Amino acid sequence: MFKKLPKFTTSFYFITGMLFIFWMLFLDSNDVYTQNRLRRQLKTLNREKEFYQQKIEEVKQEREQLLTDTEALEKFAREKYLMKKESEDLYVIVEE
Repeated sequence: MFKKLPKFTTSFYFITGMLFIFWMLFLDSNDVYTQNRLRRQLKTLNREKEFYQQKIEEVKQEREQLLTDTEALEKFAREKYLMKKESEDLYVIVEE
């Protein structure tokens, strides 16, 4: 059986090297599967980071607008917190 294999494949160093490569690719704690899973998780976290950074910028712009513009502040208070003037009646319509 070993006569059909090339001579270098029966070398101690070749067999040890192949076992080492097999160990590192499949059995080690940092194997190929784990590295791919961690890479996918990193991509997902980076996308979430970009999303939240964008939302932070939007909130900063909205905050700046509310601090400088009184009409925008009144509109925000009326829409978000259902505030009203004393002489007004407020009707909330809930769509189903």
